[in-house]
Amino acid sequence: MSADSAASGILIAALMRAEAYDHPVRDIRLIETHISWVILTGDYVYKIKKPVNLGFLDFSTLAQRRHCCMEEVRLNRRLAPALYLGVVTVTGTPEQPRLGGVGAAIEYAVRMAQFPQQAQFDRMLGSGLLAARHIDAVARLIADFHRQAAIARAGTPFGDPGTVFKPVAENFQQIHACTERTAPARERLARLEAWSRETFERLAMVITQRKNGGGVRECHGDLHLRNLAWVDDRPLAFDCIEFNPALRWIDVISEVAFLVMDLQDHDAARLARRFLNGYLERGGHYAGLRVLPFYLVYRAMVRAKVEAIRAVQTDPEGPGREHGLQAFQGYLALAERYTSAGRPVLILTRGLSASGKTTLTQVLLEQLGAVRIRSDVERKRLFGLQAEADGQAAAGQGIYTPAAGRRTYGKLVELAGAVLEAGFSVIVDAACLGAEQPALFRSLADAHNVGFVILEFHAPADVLRERIVRRTGGASDANLDILEQQLVTWEALPDSDSASCIRIDTQAPFDARAVQAAIESRTGTTVTIL
Repeated sequence: MSADSAASGILIAALMRAEAYDHPVRDIRLIETHISWVILTGDYVYKIKKPVNLGFLDFSTLAQRRHCCMEEVRLNRRLAPALYLGVVTVTGTPEQPRLGGVGAAIEYAVRMAQFPQQAQFDRMLGSGLLAARHIDAVARLIADFHRQAAIARAGTPFGDPGTVFKPVAENFQQIHACTERTAPARERLARLEAWSRETFERLAMVITQRKNGGGVRECHGDLHLRNLAWVDDRPLAFDCIEFNPALRWIDVISEVAFLVMDLQDHDAARLARRFLNGYLERGGHYAGLRVLPFYLVYRAMVRAKVEAIRAVQTDPEGPGREHGLQAFQGYLALAERYTSAGRPVLILTRGLSASGKTTLTQVLLEQLGAVRIRSDVERKRLFGLQAEADGQAAAGQGIYTPAAGRRTYGKLVELAGAVLEAGFSVIVDAACLGAEQPALFRSLADAHNVGFVILEFHAPADVLRERIVRRTGGASDANLDILEQQLVTWEALPDSDSASCIRIDTQAPFDARAVQAAIESRTGTTVTIL
């Protein structure tokens, strides 16, 4: 044990006493991670960085720890301003420290407002309280944060292929250096390392294009369930990466991949798919799906590395070491799943307004792992409007002219092609009232050599009218006048599309598994992708 480590151990033990603080303390507790100590005191939390140098971070000197504390407060106030109160000095001696006292600093701590630990998303998920509304709110939070985040400038190394691959390679190097591996782990590591390198080389030009197109931004960097909390009826993202700018100035898809991976690791695949689709719909980053599998593997390996480091830091005879090695193996298995690409399909909806297309495809996308593109959202995005904005719906007017409709369907074809090119199944949520729109997407499916199916949603006209009247909020601008026009102009599909069409009565209970089976039967493809 180094002198720094020994002194830190004495200091942390002393900080577990109430007299070390300049405020009342109750129920004092310690949480230890591989890089920090977190002391909960009741109203406040104090985070102290370990004097370690792990390669990807360096907290080995007091000056470096102070700098990183200051950066932690500055950066985390972007997404959790109410939590991060400032940096405080620890004075006195390791045996008798004082938070906020006078004299020379012997350590620094980040001071935070304490919130109930059960409000963390990992705890909420474990207790069955994490629901769709929480995931939807996080998707909006992160998409809006990314839209406003600073963009990596040309000439900076952030987002360049070499910078992107460096932490990928370091993950494997650090795992090799600190983990006792069984033969299966060695084989998995070798496969994953080879896949990561080959995929990176194939995507190097795409990675460069991502930076040139503004996809690399100053992100959170460590977006997983333990770093999200539901406080005052809204989500907060805290504990971002402050110690290494290259791990924070990243592709926004790398950020998203971390939370998708973590939800799947916690057996919450439906919530992972809901988050991914909610984020893409809000931000429009469909082109970034090309790099998503690469970053999913990278993020799984980040967590594998953390578990490897924890295992080394844990008593070899204790239960924690075995638990860490099991978690390590679990992340390797998850990473392997991401390397097995399925064969995508193109699923097109068809139906009048209020027939249930969006409601029911939400259920379907969460089951299939498909990516959905909504005409209501993309039409407004084309015209510079937010999804919830009033598009002033009127037949043949504003953003609903025939020319605007053709432009919208052209955009849907473009985006669906990008999703298919990335290897993901796509659901195009659109009315497709005429026969010409399905033909566009059948041609797209043929061009990509993927299966094609049409989901045609039906309900009686009186039911549709009732739903329109009851509907509030959302991206659709359809009103009763629009519906009445649709009822007049609706065209039946030509016989050539009948074999690809699955009719869905939206008055009956929706059986997503039966629909999935029908899609797979029509396309000859197993459609679960992510």
